[in-house]
Amino acid sequence: MKETNGNNSVEKPDQEQDLGLYFLELCRRKVKEELEDYDGDDEKEESPTELNTLNSSGGFVVVATDKLSVKYVNVNLHGHDVGVIQANRVAPMKRIVYYFEITVKDAGVKGQVSIGFTSENFKMRRQPGWEANSCGYHGDDGLLYRGQGKGENFGPTYTTGDIVGAGINYAAQEFFFTKNGRVVGTVYKDMKGPLFPTVAVHSQNEEVHVNFGQKPFTFDLKEFEAQERMKQQVKIEDIPVVPNASYGIVRSYLLHYGYEDTLDSFDLASRSTVPPINIVQDNGNDDQETTYALNHRKTLRQLIRGGEIDDAFGKLREWYPQIAEDNTSAMCFLLHCQKFIELVRVGALEEAVKYGRIELSSFFGSPVFEDLVQECVALLAYERPSESAVGYLLKDSQREIVADTVNAMILSTNPNLKEAKNCLHSHLERLLRQLTASCLERRSLSGNQGEAFQLQRVLISGKRS
Repeated sequence: MKETNGNNSVEKPDQEQDLGLYFLELCRRKVKEELEDYDGDDEKEESPTELNTLNSSGGFVVVATDKLSVKYVNVNLHGHDVGVIQANRVAPMKRIVYYFEITVKDAGVKGQVSIGFTSENFKMRRQPGWEANSCGYHGDDGLLYRGQGKGENFGPTYTTGDIVGAGINYAAQEFFFTKNGRVVGTVYKDMKGPLFPTVAVHSQNEEVHVNFGQKPFTFDLKEFEAQERMKQQVKIEDIPVVPNASYGIVRSYLLHYGYEDTLDSFDLASRSTVPPINIVQDNGNDDQETTYALNHRKTLRQLIRGGEIDDAFGKLREWYPQIAEDNTSAMCFLLHCQKFIELVRVGALEEAVKYGRIELSSFFGSPVFEDLVQECVALLAYERPSESAVGYLLKDSQREIVADTVNAMILSTNPNLKEAKNCLHSHLERLLRQLTASCLERRSLSGNQGEAFQLQRVLISGKRS
């Protein structure tokens, strides 16, 4: 790509273009996340809320008007006279645990109540566990049934007044069942795909009430989830790593982003307890790539984080004219936008309008910049811009994106730089990206079940801490 400078046509380095476009795309992603009210998990799922009265075993059960209580009203004659009913939605899969409970209001004549999970095509005249792709814990015999007529020893029986729960532990890929607030047992979850919470009654006057979370569970679900997360953490901590690897990774993060003062404090605190580690030799990167222009990068980050954009521009033109002289670059564009934002932040709207006409108007009409310019200018349309749809621009996180852009552009001027991608991410972030890829692969092998690892959420929380 070429740009015109007077009468001369000069080649603009591809590396500079790529870095600038990367951070522009980062801004666009942030716009999308904010407008969608992003909360760190874009995989929200609706949970079951009631029983599905449209898909049940008809004349064998009566469902209360609240669609949460079911009663057996016939006299069963054979095994196909089961009163079975599913929830109105499948059990959510993108979480660590799903759970629901029933209260046995009346065990009826035979106490043949059961609770479990079934697939969408389950025969609605059979107990959960009696057919393929189903699992059920039965109250009359305490047996667990998994896809066949013969049960296996599992837990105690349950009857009138008992509260029984069924859950899916996606972290361990297990079903688990509870009675009166205690875990009865667990079993491997050998069924894939969406599963419906399911209850069944099978003798006269049997009646159960279902709790999908509309009221507190008898079982301490939050504590159970906490224990499962702790088990995962213990597994991670048991993985052998190079001695002092975490020290080197944290240090490289501080170096990469120019946190010189924090780095000095970190080194001072670690000197007497942690022996130094040469992380450069471990990963093949040159130490000069991360220590390059450290003081300059620190100063510029402090200026941008403090909203002093004019001073940041001045330092850039003095120290790095080769990247500051092109006023149409992505880096300069983000700095001009941030200057405009800072004026709006302090209420200097007339000055912001004037600055926008001078510095931002040239970016209108460009498909690369126009959408982001419009987001900035939209701040002027609101009486309370911080509470508007584009209020995210006034947050400190926006300053961080601009500071990261400048930091990367300075690192790109290092004559000893081996790979341009080293400007974008620290060792810690590369490690997290690898972790994300591994977690996604692991989830795909289990049918995309369980909590998703959100890299962006980790990076944001890490920078704020």
